[in-house]
Amino acid sequence: MEYNPRPIEKKWQKYWESNEVYKVETNPDKPKFYVLDMFPYPSGAGLHVGHPLGYIASDIMSRFKRHTGHQVLHPMGYDAFGLPAEQYAIQTGVHPAVSTQKNINRYRKQLANLGFDYDWSREVATCDPSYYKWTQWIFLQWFQHYYCTAADKALPISQLVEEFESKGNTETTAFENQDTIRFSASQWRDFSAREKDDILMNYRIAYRKTAYVNWCPQLGTVLANDEVKDGKSERGGYPVERKPMVQWSLRISAYSERLLHDLETLDWSDSLKTIQKNWIGKSTGAMVQFDLESTSKKIEVFTTRPDTLFGVTFMVLAPEHPLVDTLTTDEQRDEISAYQKKAAGLSERDRQSNVDDISGAFTGGYALHPITKKRLPVWISDYVLMDYGTGAIMAVPSDDERDNKFAHHFKLPIIPVVDKTSENPSDHRIINSDFLNGLSVEKAKARIIEEIERSNIGNSKVKYKLRDAIFSRQRYWGEPIPIVYDREGVAHPLSVKDLPLKLPETDDYQPGEDGRSPLSKIKDWVNLPNGYKRETDTMPGFAGSSWYFLRYMDPRNDDSFASSEAIEYWRDVDLYIGGTEHAVGHLIYARFCHKFLYDIGKVVSREPFKKLINQGMIQGIIESIYMDKRESEPARFVCSSIAEKEGLKNFTNILVHADFVNEYGNQDSFLSEESIRKFLNWQPAFSKAKFECPGGIFQKGKFNPHPGSNAKENHLLTHSEVGKMSKSKYNVINPDEVIEEYGTDCFRMYEMFLGPIEQSKPWDTMGIDGVSKFLRRFWDLFFKDGAFTINDENPPKKAKVTLHNTIKRVREDIERFSFNTCVSHFMVCTNELRKAKTQSREILEPLIVLIAPFAPHMAEELWHLSGRDDSVARASYPDYDPEVLKKDELTYPVAVNGKKRTELTVPADMPKQELEKTVAENEVILKWKEGKDIKRIIVVPGKMINVVIK
Repeated sequence: MEYNPRPIEKKWQKYWESNEVYKVETNPDKPKFYVLDMFPYPSGAGLHVGHPLGYIASDIMSRFKRHTGHQVLHPMGYDAFGLPAEQYAIQTGVHPAVSTQKNINRYRKQLANLGFDYDWSREVATCDPSYYKWTQWIFLQWFQHYYCTAADKALPISQLVEEFESKGNTETTAFENQDTIRFSASQWRDFSAREKDDILMNYRIAYRKTAYVNWCPQLGTVLANDEVKDGKSERGGYPVERKPMVQWSLRISAYSERLLHDLETLDWSDSLKTIQKNWIGKSTGAMVQFDLESTSKKIEVFTTRPDTLFGVTFMVLAPEHPLVDTLTTDEQRDEISAYQKKAAGLSERDRQSNVDDISGAFTGGYALHPITKKRLPVWISDYVLMDYGTGAIMAVPSDDERDNKFAHHFKLPIIPVVDKTSENPSDHRIINSDFLNGLSVEKAKARIIEEIERSNIGNSKVKYKLRDAIFSRQRYWGEPIPIVYDREGVAHPLSVKDLPLKLPETDDYQPGEDGRSPLSKIKDWVNLPNGYKRETDTMPGFAGSSWYFLRYMDPRNDDSFASSEAIEYWRDVDLYIGGTEHAVGHLIYARFCHKFLYDIGKVVSREPFKKLINQGMIQGIIESIYMDKRESEPARFVCSSIAEKEGLKNFTNILVHADFVNEYGNQDSFLSEESIRKFLNWQPAFSKAKFECPGGIFQKGKFNPHPGSNAKENHLLTHSEVGKMSKSKYNVINPDEVIEEYGTDCFRMYEMFLGPIEQSKPWDTMGIDGVSKFLRRFWDLFFKDGAFTINDENPPKKAKVTLHNTIKRVREDIERFSFNTCVSHFMVCTNELRKAKTQSREILEPLIVLIAPFAPHMAEELWHLSGRDDSVARASYPDYDPEVLKKDELTYPVAVNGKKRTELTVPADMPKQELEKTVAENEVILKWKEGKDIKRIIVVPGKMINVVIK
């Protein structure tokens, strides 16, 4: 019977679904295992062959744990809110809910085609009101809590209000905004409702404040830093500017130390932990106040090097700093305004990365050195960020690279304050610094902090780079924020009974006035009968994905995001698999959200993801052709060999769709005459172009060969390089097409066979043929003369050893997530069993279950052909028998004085004394012994023997 994968796979996928084979419930009698793939966004492009890599790995582990007696939770859903669907709606008029559902349906079909053991009864989508009801509920909890540094946890805001009513905030231990005013209990009682609301926004975990944001007018929304590149939006390439806007934010910074400390409890890679640590960015230093010459206001700076205070020669403020206007003189105002406008067009990432682009403007104002009282000119520059530290720096050009470049560029003074003549940093000493002279750097830090605290001009401080997360988006397709405002502008939370607050229907997705969201234009939704107004911003994309792993535990619960019983049982994710692109944003947000819910008693673990694996990428071949930069009309394209001869610097690369390339992925990939026609139909702007190859020129639909050229010289060789597989690179390979040709099980095993799960590797269609042939050989083990054959005969010893060796290796390697070596073990096992020619049930049935996590469809078919009624998924995973693997005989290399002289084969259970006697009597050893004595025989059991002769 020939192996025909597609009918088999479709049959068993239908069986699994109709029989709910993978449906799971809590079961306290069984150990749980929760394996999760990072939440996918259902894009219109669907899956390409790179996406399933992590999904296949998690599916193998899920199936393995199910076979080993665990109650396995392996769910799937969709991070379905997002800007792409809204942009598509603006362009086409198709409602985001319609296009998103269409994309979800496609994803669902593609995922089902891959044979994953998802419990589809737990499927969720963040855009479903029954889901985002609980996203909104979590937001309300953030709004109604603050962070108490004394308790080191979130507490109800009502407790803070009671504290303010009894003693004000002069002694509060609440985590607060930097510029919070101090007040007494009587002052608090005299404040208006609006004033109290504004003050509480300095403490709430979800709060409103004016912040500088990345505003994209064309997209009509605020963008996160990682959505902006080179001053333009990552999606669409539209200009982005820095703009002050009132935004909702999350006080993630209050959790900085816990986020940092608890990393040590996680089974994550060191590289991933380092990325998180750097993002959180803990720094120890001092806050120092500088008086201003022209006003009673002060500039406050945070520095990690207070020991260099005497080296300060100027100060630099962020262009957005509120004191810039106060400090700027009339003579400098035009220059300052022009610079601020220029800086507003740069993202924070651009400002941090432009280290060689020195720019700035002098305000005309001066600060005073807190100790020497010397005048310090105050500048503004885009390398200082408003949202990092205090938005101001004390510039020490002798000990800071950017300060030094700035000082040299603008000819500002430089005072050396650290003697670095010694190569050993511990021997460096402070100079030119009054009472700090001669001290080591560390002692000088301690001494200067003593002085600034004694003089009341500063204090020691621990700071974190982690900033609060902006939580507002000015768009339609997102979760509505459940807040309303009274006539005085005071924010009020919606009642839980009024959730979900659903998105209103509209066909107008264009932004509202002054950058407000499209919701602001739906007046009958915004304006309530009691005069209140709804919040019109929506939540960001990360809102729903920051807690989705909890909803899977109990997705149909209408009374809570998950029952206490479900949370107590499933607790946290045992294995989380996803890409490194989420190493910062998603993981920080999810960890923060989980810790908050732990604080308020809604979850039972401190961290959401115990073990995390970042899978590598399946890379594609990016094909391009060389276009001459020296000729523009008509464009000139040349073969890669011609470009190399004329100098690659004279050419630019124009991408070519992979479908047009002959021998795609091979070393000699090229465009034929027919391929060039396809390229021109695809890129009509180049219709007049000429295409040169060694054998001739193609132009105006005709190929003109050079005299005497051969067919190979008529090929336009392309430039091939390995890179990201993406729609924009025109190299996407649809897994559906590969599956239709080779089968799902072949696709699954091939992706695992490509290499270690954590490494990136190129897709190679040549290699999949080898896996396909292996699966056919494996299938043939179960057939004799074309008929399925399993008997109860006693198998040969060699077949038993092969099976149990494979079981041992596969079990060990699955636990190590070394899935590529597991496939190798199956290949070796298959070859050895073919030689053994056994149809024994004792060999073949365990082999079916062994391969089931990797090739579940084939395994299910063979399992049922062997006479089983239940799914193979419910079978116990085979374990190896150590007795079978014990060898009857051992062959020892025998050395004399450390040099191998012979080999000796003996019974594996031979006693040591008898073994030593056999060695001493061996004729080769007797030859080397002539005239000498055997002083010692060293036996390393099972490995080697050394005879010491003197």
